[in-house]
Amino acid sequence: MERKTKVHAEEGKQEIFITREFDLPLELLFKAYEEADIVEQWMGTKVVKLENKQHGGFEFETSDNKGNVVFRANGTIHQFVPNENIIRTFEIMGTPHGIQLEYLHFESISPEKSKLNMQIIYRSVKDRDALISIGVGMAIGIDMAHNRLEKVLSNLQ
Repeated sequence: MERKTKVHAEEGKQEIFITREFDLPLELLFKAYEEADIVEQWMGTKVVKLENKQHGGFEFETSDNKGNVVFRANGTIHQFVPNENIIRTFEIMGTPHGIQLEYLHFESISPEKSKLNMQIIYRSVKDRDALISIGVGMAIGIDMAHNRLEKVLSNLQ
């Protein structure tokens, strides 16, 4: 089965591009990044903080069955334009991957369809390659998350 989310990483570059068309109206797609309870559902993680404004921030945390934190990510929101753009940093705590800069652009294709375009920039080609070295697993994981996003939001329509 072909993945709906496309991940493109050009050799020798510090960036990756992620695109996905959703069978969702633009406003509903944007809510998946704007409302904490929806983020928690499709990302499968706890939203500790989500301040959707310029110089706002976010923090996500996932724990195992015993309550031990196994994943923590945070960042700063540099631009937040509803139904259009989010520019933010993203850092996975406790890993050597470093901070990435993410440009998320949301666009309407039709009243029932929208598209997410992401450009993620890393400090170096080495940092980018370390994250994409998990190869197909990364692309599959992003596609699975986007599939959950579409399913969660479809249930809200």
